[in-house]
Amino acid sequence: MPKCRICEGPVQEFFDFGRQPVSDVFPAPSEIGTEHFYRLAVAFCENCTMVQQLEEVSRDRMFPADYPYRSSGSALMRQHFEGVAEHYLATELSGPDAFYVEIGCNDGIMLNSIRAAGVRHLGVDPAEEAAKVAGAGGSRVYVGFFEEPTARKIHAAEGPAQLIFSANTISHIAYIDSVFAGAGALLDEGGVFVFEDRYLGDIVEHTYFDQIYDEHFYLFSVRSVQALAQRFGFELIDVEHLPVHGGTMRYTTARTGERTPTEAVGQWLERERAQRLWEWATYESFANRVQENCEGLKEMLTRLRDEGKRVVGYGATCKSATVLNYCGIGPESISFISDSTVEKQSRVTPGSHIPIRPSEAFREPYPDYALLFAWNHAEEIMAKEKEFKEAGGRWILYVPKVHII
Repeated sequence: MPKCRICEGPVQEFFDFGRQPVSDVFPAPSEIGTEHFYRLAVAFCENCTMVQQLEEVSRDRMFPADYPYRSSGSALMRQHFEGVAEHYLATELSGPDAFYVEIGCNDGIMLNSIRAAGVRHLGVDPAEEAAKVAGAGGSRVYVGFFEEPTARKIHAAEGPAQLIFSANTISHIAYIDSVFAGAGALLDEGGVFVFEDRYLGDIVEHTYFDQIYDEHFYLFSVRSVQALAQRFGFELIDVEHLPVHGGTMRYTTARTGERTPTEAVGQWLERERAQRLWEWATYESFANRVQENCEGLKEMLTRLRDEGKRVVGYGATCKSATVLNYCGIGPESISFISDSTVEKQSRVTPGSHIPIRPSEAFREPYPDYALLFAWNHAEEIMAKEKEFKEAGGRWILYVPKVHII
């Protein structure tokens, strides 16, 4: 039996999504056949409760220099990070000569707000093209991966950080021991290491199975992060549930004994206990629902195709890779996927090879149905595409169950 990457206890596999491609590498049509595949299987550790993948994709494959995702593409996320920046500028970064470090800063969606306030800052991101976008706005970015040697190098050049922040990144890093060691080396006394990631409780409750893909190596819960922090000399001192991405938890950690935990930590641990999030049977039930959803989606798409209906996809997301490849959905069911990210256009989806076209193609003319892969931005997208509904178009969603809007 394989061992837990956190506590080295035994882990038990609860779902195998089979052969999957790297989710955010969109090949050109001429590159089909050159893709890297791996086995996407997820397991549960009954000791520390960490949910994790059993096979690791190398970080250089997942996060190359031309990594295409841009955080600023969503108005909702821009608004979210403006609020996050405002909060920390008034709390952790209010002192003289405060220093802020962001792990996985991407195109500077959060970093630029910190810079605009005049706070010393440094983003760390391996995606050179995204870092250039952040740098063009005036923000300072170190191009590379955050780990202990990187943190010590930053400390030597810049001094200690009062706040290390990361959003939708820490769960991507299999070598998380080096990340915490780096945070410990870089943080000032009393400083905090804060990270936001998709919350396991929401994924299980709502059957958000497509949140499981190569980048999401870990699926965090309050209890598993508490155990993780303790293992590396940190303490989980606060948690806050956020609505973004279908359910996100913000975890605030500090070196053990430097800060007093809030009541929220204990309250969320009780919620997880009530949800049975620490029990193997919960993951067996989740696996059954995933299978039902996939079968239901395939049956619906087959029926619509047989009826002569035109179906396109909306949002060439990382999440879509899991759905398309596990369910065996290709261009015979979905003619193309519309996406506003220029770097993805004129390419194909990884593994399933569905063409990706610009947003304008969605309206030329409107399809009968649109399969919404970017469901975590459903409200924003449906408001933007209200004319699709007015023209008689209908949205297909596959979580928490397969249904049509």
